Amino acid sequence: MITAKDIVFDTHPLLRSVVNEVVIPLTDDDKELMKKMAEYLKNSQDKKLAKEYDLREGVGLAAPQIGLDKRIISVRAEDETGELHDYVIANPKIMSHSEERTYLPNGEGCLSVADEHFGIVPRYRRLKVKGYDVNGDLIEVKVQGYIAIVFQHELDHLNGKLFYDHIDQENPLMPIPNAVPVEF
Repeated sequence: MITAKDIVFDTHPLLRSVVNEVVIPLTDDDKELMKKMAEYLKNSQDKKLAKEYDLREGVGLAAPQIGLDKRIISVRAEDETGELHDYVIANPKIMSHSEERTYLPNGEGCLSVADEHFGIVPRYRRLKVKGYDVNGDLIEVKVQGYIAIVFQHELDHLNGKLFYDHIDQENPLMPIPNAVPVEF
């Protein structure tokens, strides 16, 4: 079981590295890792289990955040309509994205970032992503709004970027022209 003690922080060098793809077909170890990453998110969102195991609530997790040089992400979050999106993807790649931008008006947070970094993080409003599910099957998902933001946040972790790298340091609250904010 992955717990809060397994999460590395933004001072860890792996979080500033482009990590390697996993071998396809997936190994049993990588399949097990994918299940554990999904389990962490699910457990962290259960108030009783989160308290029992001292888990910080998360909506996304990337393998580098637990110190692993692997291109695997897990996303578990409700969108603006309340629909649950639950994905674990190995070797995810953005196939296309919208020109339209979006952002969270209150900024983003991260399990690997202890300090506050307040500001607007520009993101694409829609994405099409392909990769491999836990069964090793090639999948393609289309996401938008909040879920697209979560995906981009996790994909950044695979490429050595953190959300605060995208914040305009001169004017962190400057709205993004023609962008639609995601509001719940």
